[in-house]
Amino acid sequence: MDANDDPPSVSSLLLSLTSDSDPTQKLAVFRLQTLLHDPSFADAFLQAQGARALRACIIDSQGNTLAYALGSLNALLELGVGWEAVDSNVIGRAVELAAGGGGLVNIVRNALTLLVLVVSRVPDEDEGEERVYETAATAATGFRAIKPALDAHPEFLKSLVGRLSASDHTLCANALQLVNALMRDAVLYGGESEWPKFIKRLQDLGVIGGVGMLMRGEAAGDSSSPLAGAILEFQGLTKVLLRKWRSVGVSPEVVEHKRALKTVHLLSRPERFAAPAERPQGEGGANGDEPPAVPRKNSRKQHHPSKWRRLGFETESPFWEFDETGYLGIMDLVDYARRNESAYHRLFLEQAAQPVEQRCPLARASLGVTLVLYEHFEIDETADVENFFSSGTGGGHARGVSGGAVVGRALKPLLLQWGRLHTAALNAFLRLWKLSGAEAEDFYKIEELVRIIVERIIGGADRKTEVGKIEEEFRTVSLETARAWQMEGLEEVYQDAWGLHLEAVREQLYHESLQFMREQRIRCLLEGSWFPTTISPPTQNGVDAGAVQPPSSTYRFVRLHPNRRTLHYSDFTSPISTDPSQYPEIEALPQILELSAITS
Repeated sequence: MDANDDPPSVSSLLLSLTSDSDPTQKLAVFRLQTLLHDPSFADAFLQAQGARALRACIIDSQGNTLAYALGSLNALLELGVGWEAVDSNVIGRAVELAAGGGGLVNIVRNALTLLVLVVSRVPDEDEGEERVYETAATAATGFRAIKPALDAHPEFLKSLVGRLSASDHTLCANALQLVNALMRDAVLYGGESEWPKFIKRLQDLGVIGGVGMLMRGEAAGDSSSPLAGAILEFQGLTKVLLRKWRSVGVSPEVVEHKRALKTVHLLSRPERFAAPAERPQGEGGANGDEPPAVPRKNSRKQHHPSKWRRLGFETESPFWEFDETGYLGIMDLVDYARRNESAYHRLFLEQAAQPVEQRCPLARASLGVTLVLYEHFEIDETADVENFFSSGTGGGHARGVSGGAVVGRALKPLLLQWGRLHTAALNAFLRLWKLSGAEAEDFYKIEELVRIIVERIIGGADRKTEVGKIEEEFRTVSLETARAWQMEGLEEVYQDAWGLHLEAVREQLYHESLQFMREQRIRCLLEGSWFPTTISPPTQNGVDAGAVQPPSSTYRFVRLHPNRRTLHYSDFTSPISTDPSQYPEIEALPQILELSAITS
């Protein structure tokens, strides 16, 4: 067969596909990649049992022939047909190829794409969700479809995350699309106890760092690249996870939640609490003197009466205080305690020597910072899990997106560094509390300052800003700077709310003040006023007489005529009177100046 021939028939392609000659088979699957995008050709191919021959080619072939065969199967699956060719052997083959490090790039690309299609497949409505994993035709869907192959290749997930740093952007995009598909399926179908474990496993393998590097790279700003779409989908999935964690209520009945709170308590290294001993009846004075204690027998271990308030909770029943933040709040608090174990312990030692009202309630501050970050990144504006996946925002095989500038602004790499941002913002909260000498009643004032700092520092960062720079800015921002930002924010709020009204009032007051000054000056002119003047002696024979005779001083009285058209004035040797009622009348001022003659 020649590549330049007319499109071959289905029968001739099937003969070539089953040929023992590798070049013949390679050319057949090479052509199939393109031809199978045509739905009519795909139907004819499947009716001729082409799926079986394509499956056999995938299982048995190597090199470019294998890559083209995988690409041909992907073309069928993207049309929603050909699933009968996808069984456990094909999935196992794809996982093996994707996990291997020495395969051709085009083989790995197409193997990853196949796995994305498998994991992302939505069952037909007439199948029903309960049948997704039951029949042979529908077994190839979801995470459970590839789980046996993953168990056989435990290095697969590590290899998958490692491909996020590949130099081939298409390979990166395919790998990230599979990560997204696995996360999506785990959240939707993994069960409340399973999906957190899978997400944590991906995070431990370094998926956050890998995607963060992609976000800051140049390829992320290319709107025509599938990589941009995959990155935006991962960012959306991150928001969905944060929202889902917040929606999980914290309950004393859940062992994991009790364990998390116990971790927060133990990391503070509390001093051993000695329970009050039982006293003999009738002893103990009103002046507070305590008699020798008698130890209790068979008494249960008692907790410190301020066990949880010491950590910054409002009461000794802390579970209800997570109502607003849900499990996300307790995750952030535990993460902070673990990241800053020494400082966390030292804080409570320092607070033990302070009056209660001057102690910063660390637990409340942590929950407040969680909510500040949650609002800043607009997590609640993300659709809920089901709507996010069904709307196409996070569905399936990501394509390129439109608008490079829009993509650049939409990418928020710092969102992926949630734990480090929470730690930095909470440390800033503690520092501002200490610098301002705040007390318990000032809690919400400090929280508002932290909100403003978050908006300025995190909100002002672009997608290439490193999280280390953000942490440094949080460490160095001063109380004066934070308050200056607060005043600027208030001015902007007032300007937004009252700007037009204030402008109108300002304009009105300006004209009224001009009119007032004009009337005031006119009244002064109508009343008249004295002005001192100096008259120099005349020059005689070219000699200045002032050199011999000093200048004489006189006073000029000026008054505006009531008709406001002329100024009347006259010179006097001295003021007649300083009493306005005794000023010269208009008739006594013979010299006249027409106001119309005044040009400046």
